[in-house]
Amino acid sequence: MTLADRLRARLADPVAPLLTGDLNGAAPMPATGWRAAAVLIAVTERDEPGVLLTQRTGDLRTHAGQVAFPGGSIDPADGGPVAAALREAAEEIALPTSAATVVATLDRYHTVTGFEVVPVLATVPADLPLVPAPLEVEAIFEVPLRLLLDADNFSVGSRWHEGTERFYYELIFGERRIWGATAAMILNLARRLTWP
Repeated sequence: MTLADRLRARLADPVAPLLTGDLNGAAPMPATGWRAAAVLIAVTERDEPGVLLTQRTGDLRTHAGQVAFPGGSIDPADGGPVAAALREAAEEIALPTSAATVVATLDRYHTVTGFEVVPVLATVPADLPLVPAPLEVEAIFEVPLRLLLDADNFSVGSRWHEGTERFYYELIFGERRIWGATAAMILNLARRLTWP
């Protein structure tokens, strides 16, 4: 059985309520509507699978220096979230589209910055020669799937955003902090996926 098949077989109804926005409550829909986006949750094909994440460069206009999944806005030419997530991963980390085996699209998540994000779960071969896009990605790293799926590894943090203290989940992995929308989408996956 392939890793993709194992993941599909272990996806189920959530064991706890899913997160739709940060811990302050659901993000309000912007007057112009949600901006559609997609991210790729790329699980590496190893005996102990990992998940690929990026550290964004420090000089970006938004989300500078943050840990994120490869992803971004869904363009009209994409035709949907799967194609958008794969295109963005190719652009950001040089992940060959043909190397990904899509497992499922997961639960939509709303950000306080006005995005409705669709996570796309996929498997990819281990140790691909990935290359960060220099203007967007500072580093590419891998976190053990087992560590990410253990809710006990997360704590609650807060920061001020537009005059409101906002609360969110976070996980410290070495010197990196995985927090906000990325952490919430990981926790949503953990609430649907039993592993192993």
